[in-house]
Amino acid sequence: MTLAMVEIGKVFRIKKITGKDATKSFLASLGFIEGEEVRVISESGNNRIVGVKDTRIALDASMTNRIIL
Repeated sequence: MTLAMVEIGKVFRIKKITGKDATKSFLASLGFIEGEEVRVISESGNNRIVGVKDTRIALDASMTNRIIL
């Protein structure tokens, strides 16, 4: 299941990040690494506000589909 599919408010652990190396590096720089806990805080259209490492980050659908939980 990807981050784009989960319910708002639930906490999940990242199992895998997919995509090109540049995409993986970008997400890692934001704190999205394997084993890290994430929570979807809210959703607006195709964008999601995600909590990771005490930070809130907005991600679009293309990025949330690359984060496997």
